[in-house]
Amino acid sequence: MFDKIIPDNSERVKLHTCKKDNAAIREETIRNIARYTDKTTEEIESRIRELEKEWDIERVLETNAAGIVLLSAVLGFTVDKRFFILTGFVGGFLLQHALQGWCPPLPMLRKLGIRTASEIENEKAVLKCLQGDLSEFTQNPS
Repeated sequence: MFDKIIPDNSERVKLHTCKKDNAAIREETIRNIARYTDKTTEEIESRIRELEKEWDIERVLETNAAGIVLLSAVLGFTVDKRFFILTGFVGGFLLQHALQGWCPPLPMLRKLGIRTASEIENEKAVLKCLQGDLSEFTQNPS
């Protein structure tokens, strides 16, 4: 029962993103990988370093929410106490995102191409394979 209300962590954002946006992100990832199929190890390593710095959807949402909470707190203390309502809404939306993988800014951020951590990690894994590094796929089960 809870599987439908609280989906697995790795899939929850994708489940709440429209198919068209998921497909666009997937196609962009495939294009990114295709650009590196004939590149040198150093060029692929440079791309992997870029991917390690890429902000995933969680980081973008957390940063935006923190900014809004801080702003609403300042405005609540200095301008009008009603600004504290915004803090409550943001907290509620963060909780909803943590549990279900959806919150109001999610559709817009996904449309902008902001990826999940697993989508970024998938691109990194394929690039490492292009380098001949199969360690992620041959780990010891012990």
